Amino acid sequence: MQASMSTSRRGRSKEPGQKGSLGRAIRYLSSYRFKALVPYIFLFFATLAQLAVPKLVGNIIDAITGGVIAENVVPNLDKIPAAIQPRLFEQLGYTEAQLMNLYNNAEQMLITAGIAIIIFATVRGFFAFGQAFTAERNSQSVAFDMRNDLFSKISKLSFSYHDRNQTGQLMVRATDDVEKVRLFIGQGLLQAIGALFLLVGTLIILFSTNVKLTLVVLPILPLALIAFMVFGRISQPLFVKVQQKLSALNTVLQENLAGIKVIKAFTREKSEQKKFDAAADTLMAQQVTVARTFSFLFPIVFLIANIGQALVLYFGGRQIIEGTLTLGQYQEFSIYLIFIFLPLAQLGIIITQMSQASASANRVFEILDAENEVTNAPDAVTLPSVQGRVAFENVTFRYFSGGDPVLSDVSFEAEPGQTVALLGATGSGKTTIINLIPRFYDPSEGKVLIDGHDIREVQLESLRSQIGIVLQETTLFTGTIRDNIAFGKPDATQDEVVAAAQAAAAHDFIVSFPAGYDTPVGERGATLSGGQKQRLAIARALLLNPQLLILDDSTSAVDLETEYHIQKALDLLMKGRTSFVIAQRISTVINADQILVLEKGRVVARGKHADLMETSAVYAEIYNSQLVSDVEIEPEEATMLDFG
Repeated sequence: MQASMSTSRRGRSKEPGQKGSLGRAIRYLSSYRFKALVPYIFLFFATLAQLAVPKLVGNIIDAITGGVIAENVVPNLDKIPAAIQPRLFEQLGYTEAQLMNLYNNAEQMLITAGIAIIIFATVRGFFAFGQAFTAERNSQSVAFDMRNDLFSKISKLSFSYHDRNQTGQLMVRATDDVEKVRLFIGQGLLQAIGALFLLVGTLIILFSTNVKLTLVVLPILPLALIAFMVFGRISQPLFVKVQQKLSALNTVLQENLAGIKVIKAFTREKSEQKKFDAAADTLMAQQVTVARTFSFLFPIVFLIANIGQALVLYFGGRQIIEGTLTLGQYQEFSIYLIFIFLPLAQLGIIITQMSQASASANRVFEILDAENEVTNAPDAVTLPSVQGRVAFENVTFRYFSGGDPVLSDVSFEAEPGQTVALLGATGSGKTTIINLIPRFYDPSEGKVLIDGHDIREVQLESLRSQIGIVLQETTLFTGTIRDNIAFGKPDATQDEVVAAAQAAAAHDFIVSFPAGYDTPVGERGATLSGGQKQRLAIARALLLNPQLLILDDSTSAVDLETEYHIQKALDLLMKGRTSFVIAQRISTVINADQILVLEKGRVVARGKHADLMETSAVYAEIYNSQLVSDVEIEPEEATMLDFG
């Protein structure tokens, strides 16, 4: 946990713009200290073992060629005049002792060199496995930390951020973008450092064995590096666009899966298929653009490598003819030359991964660096147990800090234990008012007070933990009915859960299921009706036993019979609690201690039902046109209904 927290702080260090995002992602490794170094230690020794093999191959070839010469010369030494033997040995490039050693031990030398190659290959295989495994483990740890940081940040970001960003895009950043960063840290970064080790080690060996031939090859290396730098700069913006197109595609998919019933009900399958096809075509076109760009890169790499090979063939051949280079040394140099161009060839893969990872890291840190518009003030205090006095003082609110105000100069006060009903047409500002109380948003102007405390000066958790909320859109989570009721209080006893369900008129339908409170609700509550989901949401809020209660049109999805039961329970539960209620049915409104009538973001009337019927034309119109039929069902009449 400590490692993850330190990682989070390190990963989120502020840097200008999005520059260095990939470096910030790599710094997540710093939390693992020695574990982060282990794959590079393995890599170092694996590279040393790899660098030893060409030398052994060169020795084998020289042993073979020397053995052939020894087989032809040594048996005939007696026939060669002693005077010309020194000159012969000089031309052959061997001393008499060396030829005799080759003649007597050539086969043993071959066997020894072969065994040495096998040993070095085994050692390299062991270290290669170690580097791959530990690097993969580290990259998975980084992905784990990064996804946790993303989830934590997304869950803490204010409503306004989620209003501006689509769910599908956030999902892609937490999954595909993090995976691309992980692949680079687990593979690309290791390959890059391995290529550097191999390149530097090879150049050191070549300079120490054949400076002239090395200088012939050296000038072509900058050409390859320049080519890769150019392609890297070109490719990164292309990968950014790929991720954007992928996000768009994922958004279409997510919306279709979430709204599949609506799509089928309105027979919009074909039009949605066209929308998905268009997003998929756009993504494919962008991916083809990337592929076309990189199709130019690899031929250039091979061209540069072939130029180097041709130079070595020419100048190395001349040294062999001049007798300054043996065939084994030439083969050794040729293999080392491959070790020079192998890292260059790997750079193509590395640059691809790095470009993808850099683009994805930018998108990840866009979220991690996003400013949260609703946060605890540095000197925020814990809100004590509230009595329930809520006051709005000249509150004006604009979404995204611009445009026309949704609320304009709203002021009112709710006394402890009062029920405040909010009434008005769609878009009048009812939901905005109840969103300001738990600080889902902050007012653009004015302030909201609870028991005299400006809610911007208290800790969010202490504020929201004392407010029970039932939103207009009911959201249930995968799990059992009991899990959903106890969502805000996981340690609640079964008796407490049952009591909350009974108060919300949910107990009877729950026990009608074979599994009772252990019945799975399905994804987003798919196995329950709208009214059942809403009653579970009410039970979830009531279980908290809050002093402040917010009901956003909480009986909109139930019939009159169920509404009556819920309303009777709510009437009892609202006693002693300050309650804010948005409702379309007059049965909720007429008993409120205070009714606020809103129109275009302003409070145009306030008071009790009887007073408003006489003083507010707007309220009277709403009552007469929309809700008069509901008020006819008085409690006495409702008891006569057959509820069995």
